[in-house]
Amino acid sequence: MMLRAGIVGLPNVGKSTLFNAITKSAALAANYPFATIDPNVGVVTLKDQRLDVLATMYKSGRIVPTTVEFIDIAGLVKGASKGEGLGNQFLSHIRDVDTICQVVRLFKDDNIIHVEGSVDPLRDIDIIQLELNIADYDTVMKRIPKIEKKAKTAGNPEEKEEFEVLSKIKQSLEDNVPIRLMDLSDNEKAIIKSYNFLSAKAMIYIANVSESEIRTIESNPVYQRLVEKGQQESADVVYISAQIESELAQLDDEEKEMFMAELGLHEAGLDQLIRTTYHRLGLETYFTAGPMEARAWTFRKGMTAPQCAGIIHSDFERGFIRAETVAYDDLIKHGSYLAAKEAGRVRQEGKDYLVKDGDVMLFKFNV
Repeated sequence: MMLRAGIVGLPNVGKSTLFNAITKSAALAANYPFATIDPNVGVVTLKDQRLDVLATMYKSGRIVPTTVEFIDIAGLVKGASKGEGLGNQFLSHIRDVDTICQVVRLFKDDNIIHVEGSVDPLRDIDIIQLELNIADYDTVMKRIPKIEKKAKTAGNPEEKEEFEVLSKIKQSLEDNVPIRLMDLSDNEKAIIKSYNFLSAKAMIYIANVSESEIRTIESNPVYQRLVEKGQQESADVVYISAQIESELAQLDDEEKEMFMAELGLHEAGLDQLIRTTYHRLGLETYFTAGPMEARAWTFRKGMTAPQCAGIIHSDFERGFIRAETVAYDDLIKHGSYLAAKEAGRVRQEGKDYLVKDGDVMLFKFNV
């Protein structure tokens, strides 16, 4: 499964600059609203040192890391859900993403205009959230009249359940409470899954700060209020300097490490963002390795061995027999697969096994 993240924000907050840096692409970054009309899409490979170690151990012919697809849409403004700016066509581009990364501007620069006239990240967040809520509200209001009559008629339990959960969502959105903050049951979440509601998606606030503030940003009162807001709204907060990320993108690994050391950074902004996204979505990584290739696979925590096998191919899940499994740490500790097996660390796991982060697996199946 590929993680898909949508990048949103007001115009001129640094979205496209950040996108260019993390994808090393050439998306247009311009100092005027709506510079991005068509969405910019880029795929980023995720660094995982464990995969490199496995490739060396197994003498793999190629290395296949996991990836994240970033979708950068045009800057949103007040009224976007009603068509202001270029409106709804932008929001439609992020309906299918797993998480929304909202870039908010903390840096001050008189040469870069702010559509609201001043730098105020909390206000900007409220503007974007309102537009997402309104877009979802419009979807709900179009659907409710179509099922209301059937829902109130005996013999239509599915329509009744759908009507009831949509009515709950309608009230929540009227109170300007996003769907992700509602207390919905697993069944209710399943009922609305196909709608791809925007306000139901996991939210990450990316604070775009200046290079001069990167060392002290955590003591910045505005940033602290942003973190508090994130905690109140079940949203994660990360800080990134899009300008620094742009410079890092131009350097090789050795130069990058030196530059980060000079800035006092222990982790690149992209790595921090990916780690935070994985944590928010409950994602983990398992590996397959052999002479042909060493590959990392993304899965959701709580998935069984057959479900994880199905990520590779549906036949693997359908004909699942067992999964020959060894923990990455055990494999490294013993130095080889054979040594780990002789030490009794290689396990034969069945259909009920819950895959763990770092498992190295070989699936046995028959169809």
